[in-house]
Amino acid sequence: MLILAMDTALEACAAALHDTTTDTTLAVERRAMARGHAEALVPMIERLMREAQTSFEAIDAFAVTVGPGSFTGLRVGLSAARGFGLATGRPVIGLSTLATLAAAPLAEEDAVPVVAALDARHENLYLQMFGAGGRVLVGARAMPVREAARAVAIGPVRLVGSGAAILAEHWPPGEAPPVSIDTAATPDPVWLARLAASADPARSPPRPLYLRGPDARPQDAARIARR
Repeated sequence: MLILAMDTALEACAAALHDTTTDTTLAVERRAMARGHAEALVPMIERLMREAQTSFEAIDAFAVTVGPGSFTGLRVGLSAARGFGLATGRPVIGLSTLATLAAAPLAEEDAVPVVAALDARHENLYLQMFGAGGRVLVGARAMPVREAARAVAIGPVRLVGSGAAILAEHWPPGEAPPVSIDTAATPDPVWLARLAASADPARSPPRPLYLRGPDARPQDAARIARR
């Protein structure tokens, strides 16, 4: 199954062409960036297609991260994936950034739970906790750092994501410290493709996962009243 996976949810633009039948990556590219995803994504995919010497007709499915993440970045990836799916008639599978971040450590060893945590700023985290077989132990949510630490400090755990170090700093006194701390800030598009291969498209729609409202608010005081 040939999957084109793309991620623009956080501070990177990344894409991969991965054959999940043979677990072979035909082409992959990742670029760190805080903005400019819209200008970078399509040229990146064009380069991958040339490198892999393949066409869109050969792709079986598209995968995209749906959040949590940047409001603007999420829309770039989702719009591209939906457009490709519409043009080719292939399924588009949406997966969370948190699940994708947790995928690699869970594949390596799932006996110790994995907490995927992203820095949501202002001493808040986006967080989700996974156990054996990828079972969700704590659902995806936005939480204050201290509250998040208390929620996941239930025994040996591994932390991954841009919020991992922040979470470790606020670990409750007396609790066993995290087994490992991986500060990988953005999802791996190859693991996104691997997860998509086993996902049900009907249960993984390409819709944004917003765990909180936007920071920007309209300035109601300066708005001109309608007559």
